[in-house]
Amino acid sequence: MKREFLQGLQVEGKPLPKEVMDAIMAENGRDIESAKARFADYDDLKQQLAQAEETAAKAWQEKYDHQVDTHRREMSELIFSHNLENAILSAKGRNAKAITALLDIDTLKASENQQTALADALQILKQECSYLFQTETPPPYARNTGAAQGEEFRSPAGLAGALLEKFERK
Repeated sequence: MKREFLQGLQVEGKPLPKEVMDAIMAENGRDIESAKARFADYDDLKQQLAQAEETAAKAWQEKYDHQVDTHRREMSELIFSHNLENAILSAKGRNAKAITALLDIDTLKASENQQTALADALQILKQECSYLFQTETPPPYARNTGAAQGEEFRSPAGLAGALLEKFERK
């Protein structure tokens, strides 16, 4: 409010007295100062709110990044485990846990081409520890099967053949 406005006011045709105008202006000044203080408080609150929002946004972004990294690691572990299990099955491994224990898992995980690294490692392990893998050889020959049954016992070359020859001829 400006003093000229108050000077232009008239009450019952008379201008306002100077003491009344001074009192009104003083009260107006206190109101203005109070509004300025509230505005300064508002600016401080606004700045604090902006800082709190920024801090919260950073915290949520860090939490999000951490979760994404965790899930990526879990997915790569799962994919590696699946590839390892499939490689052991395709190599006809007898015991996956025993074979896995003998492999250098950290080196295999770090390799760029895990499929070939797994295949190579299993091939080397197959040569070193063949008992862990099923072989492609046919089962051993069983006696008394096939066309020439019992002829082996009748020949004198074996102990049973010699005994049969000695005791049956008498």
